[in-house]
Amino acid sequence: MAGHSHWSKIKRQKAVTDSRRGRLWSKLSRNIIVAAKKGADPNDNLTLRYSIDAAKAENMPADTIDRAIKKGSGELGGADFVPVVYEGYAPGGVAILVEALTDNPTRTAPEIRKAFERHAGNLGAMNCVAWMFKSKGVFSILAVGVDEEKLMEVALEAGADDVENEGDAFAVTCDPAVFEAVRKALADAGFKSESAEITRLADATVTVPAETAQQIVAMIELLEENEDVQKVHANFAVSEETAAQLGG
Repeated sequence: MAGHSHWSKIKRQKAVTDSRRGRLWSKLSRNIIVAAKKGADPNDNLTLRYSIDAAKAENMPADTIDRAIKKGSGELGGADFVPVVYEGYAPGGVAILVEALTDNPTRTAPEIRKAFERHAGNLGAMNCVAWMFKSKGVFSILAVGVDEEKLMEVALEAGADDVENEGDAFAVTCDPAVFEAVRKALADAGFKSESAEITRLADATVTVPAETAQQIVAMIELLEENEDVQKVHANFAVSEETAAQLGG
């Protein structure tokens, strides 16, 4: 998968526990709060609209979404979160990029460093790996019943860069500037996106053996348990057999 790590596929295969969903809702709320600082109307604030859409996709209650918007807009009191990016390496020379929203960077930094070191990784300096990742819109569409040729035609006509068959799903990638156009085209054509987000994809991947992949996945999962961490990006790839084992 050029440009794709296998982490998104592995995560998709893992069971969603109640505790994991609770952490996810907390992170999504935080993202809405920050987005709403630039305006509480999602019709005028695309970042907020995407944040709300992501929350709805995870079945977050409407009142929770509304409360987060009000906190961000100043209508309700709340913590002041700032975006921070941490970069480093996992075993096997795999690049790791961590996006966080925190109200206390002094607390968050050592926690992130500890997560790296616990799994034989190293936290690095600014831009040590960020240059490897590009901002991209990504849509994940479950493969069951999907006409790949039709999907590719609709996506590419709407401005998408690529459509990749990941086995159980198709990954449609695009430039962030055409994210909304691609989203609308897919929906209008009847393609339901399991997830749709603007994320970061690596220019190239590093293939690692199963044992190393287990260490990397353990590191990513530990990082994602941190309430300040929004997203973790990695540029590792594994065999299909290893991906299936790790996702089980």
